[in-house]
Amino acid sequence: MSDDEIKEILKLKSIAVVGLSKDSNKPAHYVPKYMKEKGYKIIPVNPTATEILGEKCYKNLVEVPESIDIVNVFRPSQEALPIVKDAIKKKVKVIWMQEGITNEEAAQEAVKNGLNVIMDKCIMKEHRKLIG
Repeated sequence: MSDDEIKEILKLKSIAVVGLSKDSNKPAHYVPKYMKEKGYKIIPVNPTATEILGEKCYKNLVEVPESIDIVNVFRPSQEALPIVKDAIKKKVKVIWMQEGITNEEAAQEAVKNGLNVIMDKCIMKEHRKLIG
């Protein structure tokens, strides 16, 4: 995916973060925190928490009552396919798998259902590079 395409995706403002961590030292916490500070609506998806970053947590994507633009995946690669299937049900626009997370089967399923897919890239680093 080109920088221009990623820049367009970063104009979307609602991000559900699957695997958002309570631990402020982990990328799965400070990356979404950065995005929230930049004006994005962050929706935490973590079955072990009730609230993170001052936002209500949901056990899974399907539970989220509002619409979602981007699903930001902070879970192991092998867990991506069920997340993508939930994202398809929620009619999201983009699946964004963080650095180190790749799953070709999940990506193909997402694309087949009309979603854009970014794999193995950090949303914070891309935002800093392309938006500033």
